[in-house]
Amino acid sequence: MRISDDRYSRDRFRLDLALRFIRHEARTQTIRAWTGLSDDRIRKLYRSYLTEPGFAVARLRGKSPQQSAFFMRSPQLQEESSLLASLCSLLGVLPRTEAPLNRQALVNLSRGELLCQAFEVYRELVTDPRISFEHLVYLVSALAGGEELTLANCDQCGALTVVDRMSFKAHRCLHCASVA
Repeated sequence: MRISDDRYSRDRFRLDLALRFIRHEARTQTIRAWTGLSDDRIRKLYRSYLTEPGFAVARLRGKSPQQSAFFMRSPQLQEESSLLASLCSLLGVLPRTEAPLNRQALVNLSRGELLCQAFEVYRELVTDPRISFEHLVYLVSALAGGEELTLANCDQCGALTVVDRMSFKAHRCLHCASVA
């Protein structure tokens, strides 16, 4: 048997994606949901590859973020969440349909890979990023569900923005809101 055989490629892809999630400081429950690996296997991956000095990664504990108000807390967070949502939309993490999508239909290996790419691009573009990987996972699921947050175009320039679904304010990006 060779490690490059097709029957092993899916398992290898799961493990590689789990390592990327761990490097982005994702919680075990998030890694389990997106990769299908067991909690024990995730812990063993962490101990085997990421506990050496220079490679150590913080392991977050507790519940994952679950408040959409976080993304509307400040103009900077609104701008960063809009940037992340735009990246996720461009890369195909967010579904192209208008119909709401539940979390189980959203999470899969290929979207997980694209999610990591979007987060890595975001970290390169923003000098002092305020949104964690776990918050990005919540943002994607909230946008796909469409209950609290949604994507809208800025009324003035057409830029893609994240807006509170219950808000009655005009949809404006940070730039257009500061000019007005």
